[in-house]
Amino acid sequence: MDYLSKKDMKAMDDLKASYGGAEKISKTIDERKKLEYRKTEAEKKGFGDTLKQAEEFAKKFPKADAFIKENNVEFTKPAIATSQVSAWQGYKVTLECMKHIAQDGKVLLPLEMISVMPLTEEYIYKGDLLSTLAMCENVMGGDFCITSFVSTPLPKERFDNIEKATGIKIENVDAGDGLRVIPIKNMGTVFGNICGVEVSNNNHLVYLDSVTRTALETGANFFLNPSWSTIVTACYYAKDIKNLSFKISMFLSIQNTTMFRMLLKIMGEFLREDGTSPIREINIGNAVDAENFLECNKILKESGIKGVSLTAHIRINQDLGNADFKWFDNAIKVLDCGCDMTMKYESDGECSTEDTIASYFLSKEDREAKADVLGQVLYRKAWRCSEDAKAVMKLGHKVKFAKISE
Repeated sequence: MDYLSKKDMKAMDDLKASYGGAEKISKTIDERKKLEYRKTEAEKKGFGDTLKQAEEFAKKFPKADAFIKENNVEFTKPAIATSQVSAWQGYKVTLECMKHIAQDGKVLLPLEMISVMPLTEEYIYKGDLLSTLAMCENVMGGDFCITSFVSTPLPKERFDNIEKATGIKIENVDAGDGLRVIPIKNMGTVFGNICGVEVSNNNHLVYLDSVTRTALETGANFFLNPSWSTIVTACYYAKDIKNLSFKISMFLSIQNTTMFRMLLKIMGEFLREDGTSPIREINIGNAVDAENFLECNKILKESGIKGVSLTAHIRINQDLGNADFKWFDNAIKVLDCGCDMTMKYESDGECSTEDTIASYFLSKEDREAKADVLGQVLYRKAWRCSEDAKAVMKLGHKVKFAKISE
């Protein structure tokens, strides 16, 4: 049985066509990712001084080469670790974090930077996301991944445009302040499709529309994907948009090899001509041990799907699981067995009262008011990641950092 009906595929094709089609979307993403474009647009939107400050802070960031030479590090083992840190929550928190890193002078920047924020109209179109991307991707040379929640309140015209393009009605209700929202009817959280509970009926079209609009406006092209239905539809939708990719969130709960095989089966149905998938990273659930992580890697190799990295949380914030959770020893087992992996830091492991999932969903006003505190929390996560990465290098494994730290 096919995963998608002809009606499903036509709706997604029509949505994509309403934005000019795959080739135009792909070309626009490349244009919007350039520093020149982002700096010009950020200046227009009032973020010029922010980027100037970020560039000054960045001049003080250290290089991995200096650490390698100082500690006589030799890379004698084949497996490579990729560094990843979560909670790059908008321009103000990111800038505050950069200030602390510049003052520290020893933190090596993670290659991958994860942000968990609703794609509101203001965040996409008023310069916050654009400026954050400029700092993280262009100034620091990281790889920025963002979210797309189907429950984000949007102007009525967003839902109207989806219906006009696809002929499919998306149920929505008044959310106040001139906004509409998909009604939450099940046991989903107020944030919507965390765990995929509220991606019912054709709500995946809201997810894809949000991804497309964000990519066209800012050049963002790496998105978290935590629900089974949006995985299927994103794989189909982005099959011919080669520079649009997705990361499987740990909220999907890939906790065992059975679920991992299910995921690969879906991905295998929608491969690109070069054998890669729009899914480029899979975050294995927190409960998985080193042996099953290695088994997942074996299954991935046997599948023939190219270009997919496997991730594990090394530290998690306190409302995601056990307060003393630490996967570092497991990561060393995985690496020593010759398996590449991404090491993700949701926390620094010290359980700050602000180091919670709830802090990801603050209002704009609250987030900016607490930017100094949240920036300190983010800095601590980057510091913990850096310290562990240095330990990994001393054991003989290469680690991938942001370009600014190479």
